Amino acid sequence: MANKNGVEWSIRLGDGSSMALEPEPEPKYGVMRLWDGLKGLVVRFVMRVWMFIKKAWNLGVDDPRKFLHSLKVGIALMAVSLFYYMRPLYDGVGGSAIWAVMTVVVVFEYTVGGTLSKCLNRMFATTLAGFLALGIHWIASHLGHEFEPYIMGISLFLLASATTFSRFIPIVKARFDYGCMIFILTYSLVSVSGYRVDNLLRVAHERLSTIIIGTCLCIITSMLIFPVWAGLELHLLIPRNMDKLAKSLDCCVADYFGRGDEESKKSLQGYKCVLNSKTSEEAMANFARWEPAHGRFNFRHPWKNYLKIGMSSRNCAYCIETLTSCLASKNKVNTNFSFIQILSRFWYMKLEQKSKKASIIIKQVPESIKKHLEAACMNLSTSSSNVIRELATVVSSMTRSATINMAVEDMKSAVLELQNDLRSLPDLLIQPHEHKDENKVALSEMTIMPLIEIMPLVSFASLLIEMASRIEENMVKTVEELAESAKFKQPEDEVKPKHNQTSNKINASKDENITVLQRV
Repeated sequence: MANKNGVEWSIRLGDGSSMALEPEPEPKYGVMRLWDGLKGLVVRFVMRVWMFIKKAWNLGVDDPRKFLHSLKVGIALMAVSLFYYMRPLYDGVGGSAIWAVMTVVVVFEYTVGGTLSKCLNRMFATTLAGFLALGIHWIASHLGHEFEPYIMGISLFLLASATTFSRFIPIVKARFDYGCMIFILTYSLVSVSGYRVDNLLRVAHERLSTIIIGTCLCIITSMLIFPVWAGLELHLLIPRNMDKLAKSLDCCVADYFGRGDEESKKSLQGYKCVLNSKTSEEAMANFARWEPAHGRFNFRHPWKNYLKIGMSSRNCAYCIETLTSCLASKNKVNTNFSFIQILSRFWYMKLEQKSKKASIIIKQVPESIKKHLEAACMNLSTSSSNVIRELATVVSSMTRSATINMAVEDMKSAVLELQNDLRSLPDLLIQPHEHKDENKVALSEMTIMPLIEIMPLVSFASLLIEMASRIEENMVKTVEELAESAKFKQPEDEVKPKHNQTSNKINASKDENITVLQRV
């Protein structure tokens, strides 16, 4: 270490080497510490802003429709603000033009169905509340100035209480919750402000007209500029979840029998998307009911059937979740059964003492029993996932499948195969055989494998059978109901024979006409 005079200090270590000592840094004053703290704060702020911009950019790249939605909101606000900036338009609506701006901000949603739902609820609720407030105000004013505040207050209490209670009704809450809230707000504003305003009809007319202008601008912008249909989003979400369900099933069974890889472990978590999609499915189905006919969907398209398919998919996803728990615990020692195992071994020892020439050997479950069920489990998993994928294709293409019945029959045969393999397990668990000792006396031995150790494998196979039954009883039936209600197209394999039959009939009729003309 060198001081101000240039002298260097060093120490000698135990091995004979020396090490130079470096001088300690001089302590910083308060101003320097404050400057370093400010620099660190600015750097952290800049880094957080950069990370936020990067995440926003990735979000826009992954789904550009969200960026387009923000542009649509800006366009609608710019258009409605002209009623405030331009003098002729402002003179037409007056100072109530701000209600049009507020309407655009409040009712513009991501999907067309969401925007239509809020716009129609707001228009009808505002109109109904305005007319009721005007009517009650007219009645109260004719009964006298003394009774007017009492009548207005009682009517406000009754209507607000009744409307608030109606929001708890499931049907009203699902479709008209926003309209009920706007009804209470509009009636309260009109009835309270009407007590001090002379020309109440003009005020109500200006507010209603500006709200109608704002809602119409939102509807036009949402439907004409890159529309996002809630019905189409729901139609794409259901088959996508079904594909994830089929892939998770294949990966789960493959991992259980040691055939999985890193990619399959990532795909195994796809069933969680199915479990977490209930809220989004219900919201999309609710908004889709408000949308007009678009694309392949009519105005009265059976959107409720999509919710039934989603519910059946979640029932199957719960089975896969239980299968994954079996997968997580297959290599762990279950300490809860240790006491039972001790009792079973004690019982086997007592049984061996009672039998004079029989000895009982307890062994662990070999890999042969696992391989005995592996082929049947893999076959059932493959056939079940094929049925799910075929149903997903039916929903996405809106065309009936010509091979779905064959796929279901293959799944049933795979279930029977696995059930037969499970019935043959007792013969593999208990294996009697004889041998002779040194005195050439015949002794019988019985090799018994504990049932506790085979239970996880049997439970896994039973869950696969339950999964297949849920697919057959729930998912297949709900897809068939959707195909009947939405009138899906017939498969090409059935259309072609009908076309050939009609062409044959036409040719036959032509031949008959020719023969009749020849006779004439």
